[in-house]
Formats: sequence, C-alpha cells, structure tokens
Amino acid sequence: MSGEAEIPEPRAGVSFGREAWRQVWASRVSRACLAVLAVFFLAALWGEAAHAWYGWKDITPPWQAQDLAARYLSPGAGHWLGTDGLGRDVLLRLVQGARIAFQVGVVSSLIAIPIGVLLGCLGGYFGGKMDDFVVWLSTTFASIPGLLFVLAIAMVVGKGLLGVFLAIGLTTWVGVCRLIRAEVFRQKERGYVRAARALGFSHARILFRHILPNVIHVALVSFTLRFPAAIGTEVFLSFLGIGAQGEPSWGTMISSARLRLWQGVWWELAAVTAAIFAVVLAFNLLGDALRDALDPRLRTAQD
Repeated sequence: MSGEAEIPEPRAGVSFGREAWRQVWASRVSRACLAVLAVFFLAALWGEAAHAWYGWKDITPPWQAQDLAARYLSPGAGHWLGTDGLGRDVLLRLVQGARIAFQVGVVSSLIAIPIGVLLGCLGGYFGGKMDDFVVWLSTTFASIPGLLFVLAIAMVVGKGLLGVFLAIGLTTWVGVCRLIRAEVFRQKERGYVRAARALGFSHARILFRHILPNVIHVALVSFTLRFPAAIGTEVFLSFLGIGAQGEPSWGTMISSARLRLWQGVWWELAAVTAAIFAVVLAFNLLGDALRDALDPRLRTAQD
C-alpha cells in the first residue's frame, strides 16, 4: 500500500498502550503527522519562552517592533516569510500565533473533555434520573447556536484569551459526553463489570478503575479532533476582534493580511493559511490513526 504501512501483528506480552503506539508509529502518514505537530509544538514552546522573556525584561518584542522602512518586504534571506504592513517579521508573528493556538487548543480541551467524560460516565453508568439530567443538560447546550453561545461567553468574560478558553471549553463538551455515555452503556453490561459488582466493589471503583480505562480511547480521539476545532474557533473569534488582543494570533494576522491582497501582498495570508491547514490536517489524520489503534472493537476485528 502506498502511504500506509501494513498494520503489524499484535505481540504477546505487550501492554495495550505500547501495542497501540507501535501500530500508530508503523504508519508513514502518522509519523509525518507527528513530525508536523512536533515542529509546531516546538515553535509554540519557543514562542512561549520568548514571550515570557521579553515580558520579564519589559522590552518590545521583535514581532511587535515596527519598522516602516521594511514594510511589505517579500520573502527573502532577511525575512524568510516577508514582512507585514508595519515592517514586522511574518515568521516571528507566525510562531507567536502557534503559541496562542496551542494554548487555546490545550486549555479549552482540558475544560471540555473532563466535563464531557465525567457527565458521560455518570449518565451511562447510573442511568435513571442521573441519565435524564445528563441528556437534558447536553440537549440544552446543543440546542443553543454554538457561535452565539461562544460570542456571549466571550463578551461576558471580556475580550482576550480567557474568554476564548471558557467559551470554547464550555460549548464543546456535548459531543464528548454523548460518545462516552454511549460507550459506558455498552461496557456496563460486560462480564468484568458484573464480576466486579458480585465482588462488592463500590460504584466509584467500578466506574473509574474498570470502566473508564476501557472508554478513555474515546476521549483521546476526541482530543485530537477538538484541538483543531478549538484553533479554528479562536481564529474566527480573533478575526472578529473578540479573541487575542494586542497579540499576533493567526486570526488577527488573517484579518490584517486580507486587506493587503489588493496590493499584491500575499505572503502573510499564505503563511497563516498554510500553517492552519497543516495543523488541522495533521491532527485529523492522527486522530484517525489513534481511533484505529485504541478502539478495542477495531483491534478485535483486525485480530
């Protein structure tokens, strides 16, 4: 097969996690996705360190320093991705945009996924009134137009990244909750759960020590899908002027670069678009590979 390595045969005595990682690593597409994400992640770490250092020194960082004599320089040796309308280096601003994008993806996922996992586990395991409450709550959140809800939360909390974190995190847990709930419904009728109940284990131990490890793959795959979705939402909010304020996020870069296309200044918009495309595509392809490797049903079918 072109682009994909054949799925290796499972080895006896190897843990589930190591076997899943071996299967993911066996794919050339997955390795390429991991390499792309590693580059952006390292760029985001460097951007975070540089942002903290310049803030500590109280110095204007180079990605914010204006040089009107160097406006609209095309990509070249001095500026690999050119400069913008204020003479600021596009590459440095792109790295800072990666820092903000990864912040939004990680923090919003750390808000949405625990809420979705907890509610999904409680509703799927206990059923009855608890499940009715979970279904009512998730249906209520799902019935609210997502964009309006995000805008409302962002406007109440205030412009800036905090509003973006809360807005995205509090509006994207519904899908995770539904997936976890359905999987817990299926798992709680399995033999190992009945055996645990017969041994007198508490509900908390059965749910979080026995069932949760068997459904956690849903949360991991959801993370790889929610991460690029959160980045896209942040880009849109920053484009509208609600997201990152006074910082070079990818959304603000797109908002300013689109006004210069008529002048033939294409490199800033092209660089940001390529970066967003690469990150989103890498996460989506990696999510597919993780689903194939971590979903017990697919692994059983392959065996």
